[in-house]
Order: sequence, then C-alpha cells, then structure tokens
Amino acid sequence: MDKQSMGQIITKLRKERGMTQKELAERMHVTDKAVSKWERDLSCPDVGSLPQLAQELGVSVEELLNSQPSSPPRVESVVDTVLKAIPLAMGVAVAALSALKALDVQAGITMLGIGMLCIGLSQLRGC
Repeated sequence: MDKQSMGQIITKLRKERGMTQKELAERMHVTDKAVSKWERDLSCPDVGSLPQLAQELGVSVEELLNSQPSSPPRVESVVDTVLKAIPLAMGVAVAALSALKALDVQAGITMLGIGMLCIGLSQLRGC
C-alpha cells in the first residue's frame, strides 16, 4: 500500500469489501458516526479494537497501521502564505478606500509600506 492516512486506508478497505459505514460500525459495535470520524481522520479507532477492525477489513494489524499521519501545515508555509497575502490585502484596501475617498495620504503610504515590507520579507525568505 502507498503511504496513506489511516482514514484513507479504512475507507478504501471498507469500500473494497462492499460495506457501508453503518455495516462496519455494527460489526465493530460502534456508531456509524465513529466510523465516519475514523475515515475523515478526525479520530482513530481504539487500540484495543484494532485487531477486530483489521479482521473485518481483511488485513493484518500491521497493514492497517501502515499509514502516514496527516501532518499539520509547516510553519514556514503558513508564514510564506501570510507574507504573500498581506501585500494583496493592503493594495486592495488602499484602492477601495481611495475610490471611496476615505483614505488620507499618510494612512495610504503606511498601508502600502506594510505591503512592500511583506514583499521584501517574502523575497528574502526565498533566498
């Protein structure tokens, strides 16, 4: 199996066996909402139930656990996104406020300066 989340593995194996979430839930003595949460990687099956789950899905526990946990976004990628979004937001704000004649020159220069600063930081991070 390719590296997938446990939820993806459970979904794939359940569907290969032609089972609905409700059918798997009944066999596991849990609710279909619990199975739904497993498949969406919002929760994991109880460790004690893994042997039964593996049996119901026709795989070994090792195969079931051969998953790659979904990783949270890296801080660096979030920072890069923010540094790219701020200049756009500042530019749109300056344009909108200017069109509405609700922007004084000093505030406009400050907003554009913040946007330019973020562009510069984004470029420096890329070096």
